[in-house]
Amino acid sequence: MHFQGDLHQYLKEKGSLSPLTAVNFALDIARGMAYLHNEPNVIIHRDLKPRNILLVNTAANHLKVGDFGLSKIIKSQHANDVYKMTGETGSYRYMAPEVFKHRKYDKKVDIFSFAMILYEMLEGDSPFSSYEPYEAAKYVSDGHRPTFRSKGHTAELKELTEVCWAADVNLRPSFLEILKRLEKIKESLASHDHHWHLFSQ
Repeated sequence: MHFQGDLHQYLKEKGSLSPLTAVNFALDIARGMAYLHNEPNVIIHRDLKPRNILLVNTAANHLKVGDFGLSKIIKSQHANDVYKMTGETGSYRYMAPEVFKHRKYDKKVDIFSFAMILYEMLEGDSPFSSYEPYEAAKYVSDGHRPTFRSKGHTAELKELTEVCWAADVNLRPSFLEILKRLEKIKESLASHDHHWHLFSQ
């Protein structure tokens, strides 16, 4: 399989994505992560960020999750247990607050990172880009979240992003639940585009 760069570089060149493109990319990421989080052997990525999301082809319309250097494999009987980060902790800008605070964690840390990536795809700018990465993570750990400024995203995408970066890990959905919500959003966006084309003809 030949890769054409990563999502970080793509967003740097393209800026914010259309809602439909962002949803399609988010679906690719969520499918990959749902597979990793699937039992019997759950894999927590622990360093999900745009640089670790690879573009698969020259059309840049398909993504793969890569770089498992910090991943942790958890046997099925321990899939719901919580762990403490040891050694490397991942990238600060996309880091869940419980990781930054060195608290116990589970696979929901990947859900938080996914939310930050979804935000970046919709806004075209990394979360708290005016902050240094460590300061951004500290700001997030204090309860702050990035502000949506773009008018192009839908309320459903904003709501999904916000629930995925919830401070309470129990509120964060699983990737299987995220996939269901993204599919519904995609259907709604496609339907809207279809009606718009009919109206504009």
